[in-house]
Amino acid sequence: MFKSMDMHSVKDVPWTGCAVLFLQSLCPSVNLLSLYKDPHGKFSVFKVIKLTLTDSVGGLVGYEILKLHDADPRLGVEVKFVDATVCRRFLESYSSGAVRQSLAQHSCRLLTSPLELEAETELRAGTHTLDNCPSLELCLQHIHQAQPERLRDDEVTALEQQLQNQALGHNPQRQVTQEVSPVPSNCFLFQKKAFEDRMLTAADLQCFSSGVGRQWKHVGRALGKTCRALKGPAIDNLAYEYEREGLYEQAYQLLSRFMQAEGRAARLGRLVRALEDCKLTSLAENMLEKQP
Repeated sequence: MFKSMDMHSVKDVPWTGCAVLFLQSLCPSVNLLSLYKDPHGKFSVFKVIKLTLTDSVGGLVGYEILKLHDADPRLGVEVKFVDATVCRRFLESYSSGAVRQSLAQHSCRLLTSPLELEAETELRAGTHTLDNCPSLELCLQHIHQAQPERLRDDEVTALEQQLQNQALGHNPQRQVTQEVSPVPSNCFLFQKKAFEDRMLTAADLQCFSSGVGRQWKHVGRALGKTCRALKGPAIDNLAYEYEREGLYEQAYQLLSRFMQAEGRAARLGRLVRALEDCKLTSLAENMLEKQP
């Protein structure tokens, strides 16, 4: 998305800005706007968005949700940033695809969707569409110029309070059988246990390549749902190019390409979910034994 990632041009001065993130599910069974309009689904959708934003910036400070818009067929999320560094982290996460990945992960868990949610996203600041912006610093400038014109919506305030009450264990409403306390933003769930969601390492690469065998293509296609570098003929090309070197090298090249393409977004949680999708839970367990 961004061609330049200059990290030094925004000075450490009081800073505010506003952006609107538009979301539309590509899954026929999940309509985010309809769910948000439904009194029974409103809180779950808000929680998915809140957790996604928290993941993208690495915490709860530096931003706030002002309003959720009906932009039929899309759901618009108006976000106020009060810290340039936090806004930059969000833009980096958005550019890398990590925002869509977090949205898919939390939707699968909280919206009881049988599959990870594939969503189409668009980011705007004022009249500017930022998805094809040539540099991160220009995006920051557009967001800074688009100053918020409203206070936080009363409905969002109520949802924030409900989320805080749930986190503290005060939830007098109906029990939700599937939902548990929010997973920390740096963790993921596997078989109802939380694990640190760190970047993939050389040790992970070796363990995967040694254990995946002939299933490497299936895992590649699962990863390819959220990784452009593995879409289309990429996996078949890898199979042809490294056929003589054998399965280990084919799997090694697959995960290497994923890590190179995704950068900091190439995380253990994404690989574990792909292994789960391919019924390779034993390999996932083997990789997680190395977890601290």
